[in-house]
Amino acid sequence: MSNVDKKGSQEKSGASAGESKAPRGSGAGSAAPSTSPSSDSRGSFRMPIWFSAILPIILLGILIYVFMAHGPLGVFRTSFPPVEKLSIQRIVLPEPGKIVVHVVNDGPSPVTIAQVTIDEAIWRDITIEPRKTLPHLGKATITIAYPWVEAETHEVTLITSTGLTFSREIPVAVESPRPSLRLLATFAMLGIYVGVIPVCLGLLWFPFLRRLSGGWFNFLLSLTVGLLVFLGVDAFAESIELSEKVPGSYQGIALIMIGLLLTILILTAVSRMSNAASAQRGESYSALVLAYLVAFGIGVHNLGEGLAIGSAYAVGEIAVGTLLVLGFTIHNTTEGIAVIAPIARSKFKLIHLVWMGLLAGGPTIIGTYVGGFTYSEVLSVLFLAIGAGAVFQVVYQIVKGMAAQSIGTLVSFSNVAGFLAGLLIMYVTGLFVAV
Repeated sequence: MSNVDKKGSQEKSGASAGESKAPRGSGAGSAAPSTSPSSDSRGSFRMPIWFSAILPIILLGILIYVFMAHGPLGVFRTSFPPVEKLSIQRIVLPEPGKIVVHVVNDGPSPVTIAQVTIDEAIWRDITIEPRKTLPHLGKATITIAYPWVEAETHEVTLITSTGLTFSREIPVAVESPRPSLRLLATFAMLGIYVGVIPVCLGLLWFPFLRRLSGGWFNFLLSLTVGLLVFLGVDAFAESIELSEKVPGSYQGIALIMIGLLLTILILTAVSRMSNAASAQRGESYSALVLAYLVAFGIGVHNLGEGLAIGSAYAVGEIAVGTLLVLGFTIHNTTEGIAVIAPIARSKFKLIHLVWMGLLAGGPTIIGTYVGGFTYSEVLSVLFLAIGAGAVFQVVYQIVKGMAAQSIGTLVSFSNVAGFLAGLLIMYVTGLFVAV
């Protein structure tokens, strides 16, 4: 090849390299826009954002349909008996000669109620509404014309079409309470005796606590923490115990976690807003908000106590209900100390003590109504979890405020003594509560 040819080829290759290095937007001599296959694929397969959000859900639905219609589930159903689980939620005796049973299908398979026995005798005079066959989480009301005997114990047993039995005992047969002015007033008085009056009696310690010297204030706050920790642990333990009676499909433990964590998060947000407002209004405002939070936490806890009292009277356990009233009355008097401790050295209007007393004790009245007329284990578990979450969040706020003064004071002798005294007070007064 001649030198001229080599030179020409080098110039052409240099020109090509120059064109490839030139910026894309550098005028007429710039390279043409890239048309690579990768960019074409990105443009052609781009989907709307809403479709990309629901696409996995659509595919999941198709997968479930295929599994249910053509998968191995049919083989399992033909090879094994169905899983049946009925949960008897509540038995009501609305009038003499009638028993009403509320039931829910807690199993994955449909359940057909074939027969009902009372005291081991098959009873034919029954009606089941809306239907005998219940789907998953389906509910039914069974009305039984049966001459129950007052103050006697009876046992109701449901027999399914496959022969499985589910029983529940009526411990003391008495006519279930129905809403009336007299009964509403009675349950209201029970709530006042158990919740409102004891808490207000505890608030009467305010003049005494206000005169305490500064060295006793942290002792008082530590005492409050002890009282609240006892209440919180007690509510949490009761919710765990009661969750075992909740139908498994309602996931009692999940209810507890939702109520507990959601309450803590909401009250934390309220506390942050109050802290922002206290920067303008002063420390007295912050202390007042904390006292209201304490009253709210105690109030939700007392709602659970009202549920226990109302349900005890509803099933005829009058003796137990009376002991609960006396025990909770003694037990709740000390809760007034927890309410007023954060504001013992603050200035505020005395009307706030009235509102705090109602907030802490008033929910007991609501609890007696719910427990007496429409008791539900699901609601009870949720309320107890909310009460535990509120109490634990308030404990955190009090400890946080004490630590802001000095970390060392948290483990001082007076604070530890106050905390243990609070636990001991709640334990001793709790001995009067019949469970």
